[in-house]
Amino acid sequence: MTTVSARPWKAGAAALLVGLLSVTPGAASAQPPSSSPGDEARSPGGSHWAERTLRGMSLEQKVGQLFVADVWGLHADETHPGNQEKYGVDTAAEVVSKYQVGGVIYFNHGGTDNIETPRQVARLSNGLQRAALRSSNPRVPLVVAVDQEGGRVTRIADHVTEYPSAMALGATRDVEGARTTAAISAAELRAMGITQDFAPVADVNSNPLNPIIGSRSFSSDPELAGELVAAQVEGYQESGRAARTVSAAAKHFPGHGDAATDSHIGLPVIDRSEADWRANDLPPFQRAVDAGIDAIMTAHISVPSLDDSGDPATLSKPIMTGLLREELAYDGVVVTDSLGMAGVREMYSDAEIPVRALEAGVDQMLMPPDLDAAMGGVLDAVAEGRLTEERIDQSVLRILKLKQQRGLVPTPFVPEDRVDRVVGTDEHRETVQQITDRSTTVLSDDANLLPLASDVDDVLVTGWNNPAYPGYAAEPVTALADALAEQGVDTRAISTGAAPDAETVDRVEAAAGEVDLVIVLTNGLRTSEGQRQLVERLTSTDTPIAAVAVQEPYDPGHADVPTWLATYDWRDVTMTSLATVLLGRQAPEGTLPVSVPSGSDPDQTLYPFGHGLTW
Repeated sequence: MTTVSARPWKAGAAALLVGLLSVTPGAASAQPPSSSPGDEARSPGGSHWAERTLRGMSLEQKVGQLFVADVWGLHADETHPGNQEKYGVDTAAEVVSKYQVGGVIYFNHGGTDNIETPRQVARLSNGLQRAALRSSNPRVPLVVAVDQEGGRVTRIADHVTEYPSAMALGATRDVEGARTTAAISAAELRAMGITQDFAPVADVNSNPLNPIIGSRSFSSDPELAGELVAAQVEGYQESGRAARTVSAAAKHFPGHGDAATDSHIGLPVIDRSEADWRANDLPPFQRAVDAGIDAIMTAHISVPSLDDSGDPATLSKPIMTGLLREELAYDGVVVTDSLGMAGVREMYSDAEIPVRALEAGVDQMLMPPDLDAAMGGVLDAVAEGRLTEERIDQSVLRILKLKQQRGLVPTPFVPEDRVDRVVGTDEHRETVQQITDRSTTVLSDDANLLPLASDVDDVLVTGWNNPAYPGYAAEPVTALADALAEQGVDTRAISTGAAPDAETVDRVEAAAGEVDLVIVLTNGLRTSEGQRQLVERLTSTDTPIAAVAVQEPYDPGHADVPTWLATYDWRDVTMTSLATVLLGRQAPEGTLPVSVPSGSDPDQTLYPFGHGLTW
């Protein structure tokens, strides 16, 4: 084997992917089209709709525009207990009408139950837009948002084009590929009536122990992360006419990559100097601003070197106004991360948080746990003189301009009967598969197992899966076994879950003695004693073993296995790529976008940034 060195990031497969897009009917929207009547709403010299609309709005309507609500149900007029419990109304459409919110956000099963099929999502989007336009005068369409990052944060997984995690794209060093995946995702989301994707993740994953970002980040290298962030901003926002693109939102400013705490359950404190922040965390956000990003999402983290008040960055004027607005000269929409997260709720009430966010320089409040209290808090602050209506107008105008820019004013609705012509097409899937095929990384092969010899007839695929993964069962063991079987390999699949017990480990060990090779998938060995026991027992058998880290690539530092690979996520598209590498149908091209430490000590490097073997 030879080592794959990190290629220049501006080189790569640009020519190949441009060619793919130019001949792929399903990806035609990734090419800039000629102008159309809808473009007039976003052109600098075109409509002044945003300014005119703002002048016609009441204070209550303006405050409504500041909020993005989570709504329940598959259909706009479907009664759902989630709406009744949180908002005191039956349907999602009634939530929109009651509060005249500026936007809604979708989640899959296990969340707000908004997602079943692409056509159903398009019907829901149209129904909510009708509710927004009926209930407001002047008529203001909704921002319809989703978290569709790729990899493990994928809200719409079925019937759409699945694409890999940011870190998998980082492993390809393929800038044009990153742009293309975003362009395809944008076209498919907009066909379903979704107008904003809370992506890309601009955090630099500098802390291998980060419990919440990890493979959602492109890299631990600020330059590589910044280049791929900029490419995805262009893919989401500039790959077609306004009505065929989505607003991107770089997250989570000022940078969540060095966190050691999950901000969903606590307030992380980032203990790094301002100079370190400028060198490591700032560059991808600067690139996003330079690329003209529509929105930037805040982080519920405390960074004492940037603001010693102890407030989360979401509520910090020195960070949101001083750094983002003034230093970076950013005048787009600033949206909070979910206001239901513990990281922003530890210090202030649900009525106080949006007031402080507006004082800090934020525009849009995402998913307040008590919308009545949140809107009431803002209205009270205006009545008391703490916030001026002019300050509210600044944020509302930015939000209206975002809607105008994405062509929402002339085209708030999508044709439901055309969804299947755009979403999940064979052309889109093939293009993303070719991009993903470059991501699989071979870290070591001291046992000389790869590619698999022709006499390896019987393979056991085992290890990590999570059938209860929120909104989407993670079944990479089955997916990999199926992909190998399609290539003529006899396979057995035994999924062990995330924490295999002793009985499961015994069963897998016994099965390992009956096959020619074991492939074990791991995810989070550092914190999973059961998985470590499984790997240790398998390496003690006489059967050769290949281990695959299917999320973060840090697992090799926690188990001594001669053959290690990394895929950076566990979705079917990456398991298909893994199978082609294992069988020698595709030479491994991925190189590490992070360094892998030996164990939990970041100062002891096992595999350096840029490492990767090939043949």
